[in-house]
Amino acid sequence: MDFFDKFKIWALFFCLISQLGQGFYLPGSYPIKYGIGDFLSVKVNSLTSIDTEIPFSYYSLPFCKPQEGVKDSAENLGELLMGDRIENSPYRFKMYKNETEIFLCKTKPLSGEEFKLMKKRIDEMYQVNLILDNLPAIRYTKKDDYLLRWTGYPVGINVQGAYYVFNHLKFKVLVHKYEETNVAGVMGTGDEAEVMPTSGKLESGAPGYMVVGFEVVPCSSQHKADVKNLKMYEKYPSAVKCDPTSVAMAIKENEPITFTYEVLFEESDIKWPSRWDAYLKMEGAKVHWFSILNSVMVITFLAGIVLVIFLRTVRRDLTRYEELDKEAQAQMNEELSGWKLVVGDVFRAPSYPSLLCVMVGDGIQILGMAVVTILFAALGFMSPASRGTLITGMLFSYMILGIAAGYVAVRLWRTICCGDHKGWVSVSWKAACFFPGIAFFILTTLNFLLWGSRSTGAIPFSLFVVLILLWFCISVPLTLVGGYFGAKAPHIEFPVRTNQIPREIPPQKYPSWLLVLGAGTLPFGTLFIELFFLMSSIWMGRVYYVFGFLLIVLVLLVVVCAEVSLVLTYMHICVEDWKWWWKSFFASGSVAIYIFLYSINYLVFDLKSLSGPVSATLYLGYSLFMVLAIMLATGTVGFLSSFWFVHYLFSSVKLD
Repeated sequence: MDFFDKFKIWALFFCLISQLGQGFYLPGSYPIKYGIGDFLSVKVNSLTSIDTEIPFSYYSLPFCKPQEGVKDSAENLGELLMGDRIENSPYRFKMYKNETEIFLCKTKPLSGEEFKLMKKRIDEMYQVNLILDNLPAIRYTKKDDYLLRWTGYPVGINVQGAYYVFNHLKFKVLVHKYEETNVAGVMGTGDEAEVMPTSGKLESGAPGYMVVGFEVVPCSSQHKADVKNLKMYEKYPSAVKCDPTSVAMAIKENEPITFTYEVLFEESDIKWPSRWDAYLKMEGAKVHWFSILNSVMVITFLAGIVLVIFLRTVRRDLTRYEELDKEAQAQMNEELSGWKLVVGDVFRAPSYPSLLCVMVGDGIQILGMAVVTILFAALGFMSPASRGTLITGMLFSYMILGIAAGYVAVRLWRTICCGDHKGWVSVSWKAACFFPGIAFFILTTLNFLLWGSRSTGAIPFSLFVVLILLWFCISVPLTLVGGYFGAKAPHIEFPVRTNQIPREIPPQKYPSWLLVLGAGTLPFGTLFIELFFLMSSIWMGRVYYVFGFLLIVLVLLVVVCAEVSLVLTYMHICVEDWKWWWKSFFASGSVAIYIFLYSINYLVFDLKSLSGPVSATLYLGYSLFMVLAIMLATGTVGFLSSFWFVHYLFSSVKLD
C-alpha cells in the first residue's frame, strides 16, 4: 500500500467522523411533541452567584413549594459534582394556553432568620435558575443600546437600603409547530420521526408543538388583595402590574410574601435544532483566531530553532565525525566538546526515579483524558444541553486510561533500571494513587468548607463513597493491569554505556533552573487568551462550547511544550549538564506556575466582587487542582520529547 492509498483511507475516515458529528444534533437529547393543553412543568436548579461561587438549594429560601412536595429530578454523576440540584417547582403551564395573574402562594410571615437570609442572598446577587424542557430561563436587559442575555433572574434587589423581592414572573414560551421533515432531519433518519416521544395522547391531525425558547421577566409587585381563600393556580383577584423598571414588594420581618406569575405562548420560526443558539451565540470569534495565530507564530519560531539544532548543528557534527577515519576519530574523541562530553553520563538514572515515572504515567493519563474529552465535545457529543456529561465523560475516560498510566510508568521504570522487573508493582500502585490522592485531599478539604456553608456544591457522603469505589475498583485495577503489560514489554535500551563515576558538571554562568522556569512563558503564551474564556465559563457562569478552538489550542500547546523542552535539553547537554531528566519535565511543566499566577490575577481584577474567605479559598483550591493536572500533562509531553531527542542523538554516533 503506497502513500496515496493510505492518504485516501485517512481522508475517508475523517469524512466519516465529520458526518457523525453532523448526523446527530445533541446525542441523548430528543424533541418532545406537546399537544395543545398538555402540562409543561418548570424545574428549578440551585441558586448561583458569581459573587460567592457557592450554590444553594432553591428551597433554602422561603419560596412556594409544589403541592406534591419537593422531588429531585434524575441526576447524573457530573451534575452532582458540579453542584447542580434540579428539583420540581410549583410553576406549570398548559401548552399554548396564555394565562395571566395566576396565584401561586402566600408564604408564612418571614421569621428573623429568613429575613436576614433573604437580605444576604440579595446582597450576594444570587440568581434563580429555572428550566423548561431542558432549556434554562433566559432574561434580556438593555444597556447603552446593547441587548444583554442572562440565564436566570435575581432573587431581589437592594435599592437605597430597602430590599425588594421579585415575586411576579412573566414567562414567554416560544414554540415551533411540529414538522415531520424537520424532526426527521434532526434525528438523522426518516424512521426516527415516527417514534418521537410525546407528552400525552394526541388526537389524529391535532397540531403539536415543540418548545424552542423560554424567557422570563422578573417583577416586584405589591399584592394587596385578600388571598386567604385562594388556592394555588387560581386567578388573582386584582390586576398585577409587571414593570421591570420599578420595584414595589419590599420584604419585611414578620410579613408574608405573595407570589404570582403569568405565561404567554408565542409561535416562533426557530427550529428545534437551533433552539440553543440564543445561549450559544459566539462572541469574540476573531479573538479565538487571534489566539490560534499567536500560537502558530510561537510554534514557527521554536520550530526554526529546532530545525537549526538538527540540520546545522547535530547533523553537521555527525556528518563530519562519520567522514573521519578511525585514527582521526580516536584523536577527535580526545578533543570532544559540548554534548559529546556527557556521553557516559547522559543516561545516568535521575534522582527520585520512581517519582518521575509516576508523574509521567499520570501525565499520560491526564493528557489522554483531555484529548478524548475535548475531541468528543468538539464533535457535539457533550453539549451544554446534556448537563453533567462533560464531567462524567472526563471522569470515566480518566479511569479507563489508567491502563496507559500503568504501562508508561512501569516501562519507563524498567528502562531507567536497565530492564530490571523489580518494583513494578510499587510503581503501578503509586501511579494509581499519586494524582487521585492529591485531588482527593484538595476536594475533601474544599468539601468541608462547602458542608459548613450548607451549599449544594458540597459532594454528598454517598457520592464520596461512589467515587472511592470507582477509584479503587476500576482505576487502580486498570492501572495495575497496565503496569503488568509494561513489565512484560521490552525496555528501551540506551545506545551508550554509563560510566561508574559521574562526571563533574562545570559551573554555569546562569542557574539552569532559571532557564527551566522561564521556558514556561512560551507555552503560556499559546493558551492565555483561550484560558480567559475558560475561566469566564467556570467562574462567571458563561457557557463554553467552542471546543473546536480548544482542540486546536491543545494540539498547539502539545507542540510548543515538546519544542521548548527539546531546545532546553539540548542547551543543557551542550554545557555538559547531564542532569536533564527532571529539567526536561519542568521546562514545559513550568507553564503551570504562570497559569496559577494568571488565576490569582483573574481573582483580583476580574472577580473583584468575590466575597468572603470561603469563596476565595474555594477558587484558589480548584485553581491549584487544575494547575497540578496541567503541570503533569505538559511536563510529560516535554519529558517524552526530550527523551526521544537524547536517545536519537546518542544513537546516531558511537563514541568509545
